[in-house]
Amino acid sequence: MPTRAPGRPAAPPSAPMRHRRRGVRSPLLHRLDVKGSPYAYIAPFFLLFCAFGLFPLAYTAWVSLHEWTLLSDTQTFIGVGNFSTLFQDEYFWNATFNTLSIGILSTVPQLMLAIWLAHLLNRPLRAQTFLRITLLLPNVTSVVAVVVIFSQLFGRDFGLINWVLSWFGAGSVDWAAGTATSHVAISVMIMWRWTGYNTLIYLAAMQAVPRELYEAATIDGANGFTQLRKITIPMIKPTIVFTVIVSTIGAMQILAEPLLFGATTGSGGMITGGPDRQFQTLALYIYEHGFTNFDFGYASAASWVMFVFVVLVAGINYLFTRRSAGGLR
Repeated sequence: MPTRAPGRPAAPPSAPMRHRRRGVRSPLLHRLDVKGSPYAYIAPFFLLFCAFGLFPLAYTAWVSLHEWTLLSDTQTFIGVGNFSTLFQDEYFWNATFNTLSIGILSTVPQLMLAIWLAHLLNRPLRAQTFLRITLLLPNVTSVVAVVVIFSQLFGRDFGLINWVLSWFGAGSVDWAAGTATSHVAISVMIMWRWTGYNTLIYLAAMQAVPRELYEAATIDGANGFTQLRKITIPMIKPTIVFTVIVSTIGAMQILAEPLLFGATTGSGGMITGGPDRQFQTLALYIYEHGFTNFDFGYASAASWVMFVFVVLVAGINYLFTRRSAGGLR
């Protein structure tokens, strides 16, 4: 058996031995990498969500159980007192009705028009890129500019809409004064801003539909509307469900359009949605009590009720959309 001479350093381990020593840790590190890396990648989102989403939500629920105002340094626990007062407030139910009315008037025509425009753009056309960019321009336009322009269009005395209506013998309509007319005016603003955005979403989904289906339908004699109803809508059903839910959530949180509409039309009651609260939404109602009356406890209770309403309306729309889109097959 050979011996090492005194004073000489030991020879380095052979290559197979180094691989064996290194292989002792590699399976463990590999398992940690495979199982732990996905959680590390999504951790920043959940940390931000907890800091700016979950914590404010829980804190708002705690504030809603107190008489919490900026006019006093003491916060008295009153339980569900704010909710009891809220459900007895007729202005709250008026704001709920206005929110649902504007949401329906703006969402339903908007999504139907978006599907039809996407169906037209899904065909071979000249300047397709230009047309798609044009559809997105209203969405990137400042909401202030949109409301200012449409407030002039819906002006009582010199508005373009009333001028066109005068051709048919209609009188001068004060769009901001009535409940129905103000809801129509605000809904048109929302439709103009978001129709092009939803059109591009539908167009992206339509381009994933196999072209062979349309070719076979054309050979069978199906026209464009039949192809839209029998092929396109059933094939993009998940996208339709997504846009319905997102549009519903956005419609239940309308704030800027009615706020600026009341300011630019000179109807008075900018925060209250007109002098008679004819277009005050839930978001404006919460803004009034939270940042005008400084009653944070009451505003927090209204925020939580609006959150429940959003979940319920979005869930109903989800079920209705899935059943309706599935029935078109």
